[in-house]
Amino acid sequence: MNAIETVGLTKAFGEKHAVDALDLTVKRGEIYGFVGRNGAGKSTVMKMLAGLVLPTSGEIALLGEHQKPGCTSRRMGALIEEPGVLRSLTGLENVACRAMSLGVVDAERVAAETLQEVGLADAAHKRVKSYSLGMKQRLGLALALVGSPDLLLLDEPFNGLDPQGVRSVRDLIVSLVRDRGVTVFVSSHVLDQLERMVTRYGVVREGRLVKELSTEEVEQACADHVLIRCAAPQFALSVLQDALPEGRFVMLEDDAIRAQNITSEEAGRALAGSGIVISELSVSHRDIEELFIGLMGEEGSAESQKANGALLKRRRAEKGGWSPCLA
Repeated sequence: MNAIETVGLTKAFGEKHAVDALDLTVKRGEIYGFVGRNGAGKSTVMKMLAGLVLPTSGEIALLGEHQKPGCTSRRMGALIEEPGVLRSLTGLENVACRAMSLGVVDAERVAAETLQEVGLADAAHKRVKSYSLGMKQRLGLALALVGSPDLLLLDEPFNGLDPQGVRSVRDLIVSLVRDRGVTVFVSSHVLDQLERMVTRYGVVREGRLVKELSTEEVEQACADHVLIRCAAPQFALSVLQDALPEGRFVMLEDDAIRAQNITSEEAGRALAGSGIVISELSVSHRDIEELFIGLMGEEGSAESQKANGALLKRRRAEKGGWSPCLA
């Protein structure tokens, strides 16, 4: 049984489709990272799954149960954008109210245990209006955890957290999956944190799911590779495949060749031995941000392409200079 299934899920605001015929499947026990630029449709998808926004069309099934429009599963907890809390109540009172609304037995005890779990035990009796942004985020996570849900929707769960808080929340998410079998559907711009816990990624662009990747595929895509530019690239590709059968070769759109599992020296000798003139032979490593920026920005607007290019240039500069050999 899958935790989440959508078929043709669509949300239109006037003539604009925020989510466009989204077909999505999340398996039980996964930590599924939902990645996209601002405005790509991530939060709208989560709100439809949570019953907070009515779909224009399409179907939703959660934990094997078909959901009517505007409804959701009681076996699901959600933290989407800012948590809905009563500022005049304490953290404990907010969580206890949530527990009582779900029919949880001994609601105050459960609320205290949940606040302990998210690191808010010391602030349980403080009014929420005195909470920092990070504390409110932890409180939102506690509200999502009440009732021991089988499925969690988390939209930017690391927002406002300091490094220690980020690690604590990440470790909590991993332990929920490992120890309780919870399925987590998480969206975040903090890609290096997703990388440490996610088991599968989905990339959304302009309301459409454009790519899904396992953690193994992401690691492979980000692995060190040799970039080759030369005359007669198709012939060069054939030469490399014959001479270096252990290598993995991909012809890129600009006729460059991306090679893995071989060294630049091996590639150079093979090509030189066939009289092929090499114009570029370099070793590069693509980090996870560069990988997903490319997926999120592909075929995007000129403005988004410019922004993505600027971010890539800045990140390369931080690493010690511009690299012209990004695949």
